[in-house]
Amino acid sequence: MPGASTSAGTAHQGRVRRLRARWAELPPDASIRLAKRTSNLFRHRRGAGTVHVAEFTHVLHVDPVARTADVEGMVTYEQLVDATLPHGLMPLVVPQLKTITLGGAVTGLGIESSSFRHGMPHESVLELDILTGDGQVVTARPDNEHRALFHGFPNSYGTLGYALRLTIELQPVRPYVHIRHLRHRDPAAYFAQLAEVCAAGEHAGEPVDFVDGTIFGPDEQYLTLGTFTDQAPYTSDYTWLDIYYRSIQHRGEDYLSVRDYLWRWDTDWFWCSAALGVQKRPVRRVLGRRFLRSDVYWKIVALDRRFGLSRRVDRWRGLPPSEPVVQDIEVPVDRAAEFLDFFHREIPISPIWVCPVRLRAPVEWPLYTMNPDTLYVNFGFWSSVPLATGEAPGTHNRLIERTVTDLGGRKSLYSEGFYAEDEFWKLYNGPSYRDLKARYDPGDRLLDLYEKCVRGK
Repeated sequence: MPGASTSAGTAHQGRVRRLRARWAELPPDASIRLAKRTSNLFRHRRGAGTVHVAEFTHVLHVDPVARTADVEGMVTYEQLVDATLPHGLMPLVVPQLKTITLGGAVTGLGIESSSFRHGMPHESVLELDILTGDGQVVTARPDNEHRALFHGFPNSYGTLGYALRLTIELQPVRPYVHIRHLRHRDPAAYFAQLAEVCAAGEHAGEPVDFVDGTIFGPDEQYLTLGTFTDQAPYTSDYTWLDIYYRSIQHRGEDYLSVRDYLWRWDTDWFWCSAALGVQKRPVRRVLGRRFLRSDVYWKIVALDRRFGLSRRVDRWRGLPPSEPVVQDIEVPVDRAAEFLDFFHREIPISPIWVCPVRLRAPVEWPLYTMNPDTLYVNFGFWSSVPLATGEAPGTHNRLIERTVTDLGGRKSLYSEGFYAEDEFWKLYNGPSYRDLKARYDPGDRLLDLYEKCVRGK
């Protein structure tokens, strides 16, 4: 473990030994699944809970000179940020929600407003220890005998193994972030400016460290640019009474502390907290900061899914059945306006989050291939759409999947998938996946990627 203290390294190895012992006690034909306290997946995890990894929540070492962190796989980004900021450092990409784990972001992908420059979280990984399907723990690096697993691990969603330890790169920060919200009314001009800013790394003479955007309607798009700064004339607080996404429409610029910038979306789960009634000021006053968090909202949603309360209320109110449409997709920037036009025409959801992403280096990640010379735009949309009479569940999601494929894009697999099996393996490199599966999980003790992400097993 690079840089870890003797005590931290010894304690980590003890946790690994205990995990492997529990693994060895399972019947040889048992299907193995990961048990987690929290999840940011928007699909069912039937029967989950065989292998408990709750112990692997330690930041083992932060090296401020080398700008690296050695962490266990179940460390959340909130834990990691709290460990690195005192050193004036942060991960290269910090996904939006506090309880996303390092292991989860690497095996399941991630994105945020620094992704136009630094790509996805897995691109800052230097090495990782993976518990594979055959019960072995291997150290995978881009230049050793497990390099195929290193590159194939992203987008495998735990079906090739679980990350127990990761060494990642960090970047220096400054105390504050200066935010500028630029309004557009024409999507073509909007995405043209987004591409221009990402290529130049600056706007109006000021460097740009973060780029994302929010779309409220066909003629209301905002490009949000963030810049590190040492001083701020004021700072806003969106962790309690005020709501970040609502400020975008009313403020041309803003200032946040670095920590508040990184978690600006978490307090209201972007904007999804509105469905839970917690965007009303009197409710927020009662709840306080402690309960205005994405993981609290997740628990409420899990209870609703379990007991079907919202479905019963909708039936009682005489509302038509609805289809959850919870997806993140990426399309090349030159097709982004085309996708947005389709979306406004066919899918009645707003707001929409957009985030540019470009691979950090021309490296092949076989299970989620992207052109290293292309800037992509991620669209995030998370709501439900009413089903018309005769429309089957999945109608809108299948339409989105077909459109994204036609536009040369990809869809993240953290939510429900609807692909036919042959199409799925064409999109997500079936031959490469099967080679890795045969080498690292020859007994098929872990789920298959299609079974997990589409069939929902």
